Amino acid sequence: MNLLLEVEEKLTIAQTQTHITYSFAVSDSCRKLNIDFNYSPKTLDNEVLSKEIIEHSLRKYNDGNDPIMEDSWTRFLPLKNLITVSVDDPNGFRGACHRHDSEQHLFLAAGSASPGLMPGLLIQGNWSVTLSLHAIVTEVCSFELRVWEGEDAL
Repeated sequence: MNLLLEVEEKLTIAQTQTHITYSFAVSDSCRKLNIDFNYSPKTLDNEVLSKEIIEHSLRKYNDGNDPIMEDSWTRFLPLKNLITVSVDDPNGFRGACHRHDSEQHLFLAAGSASPGLMPGLLIQGNWSVTLSLHAIVTEVCSFELRVWEGEDAL
């Protein structure tokens, strides 16, 4: 096992709808690239803040023809953080895992890969993982990202 990247960070609401990209070097001997990603919390458990966010969004996306649904805001609960993972090799895009799971164990190899990722030769060089922060609704959202070469678990 060869650890290529290990990141632990905290995100805030201000980072919603942004991307963070991390680069790492893959060796010429790599046969399987493993990516573990997790974040927490998954849901916002503050009803007052949830109502504020929902009502703001309803006003923002209302086209003026539909009344704002202030009385039915609870149908959008619970609000959830959403972060997705994309992978690029030295030649470009290798896939995207746009899942709602807050814990993901992904891999790429010559003959197989996790759904959303493309199997193929693991080219030596500079690779990257991009985290797309679609929605951060909690005050703080912590994540861990680990990338390593090898068959064994980290």
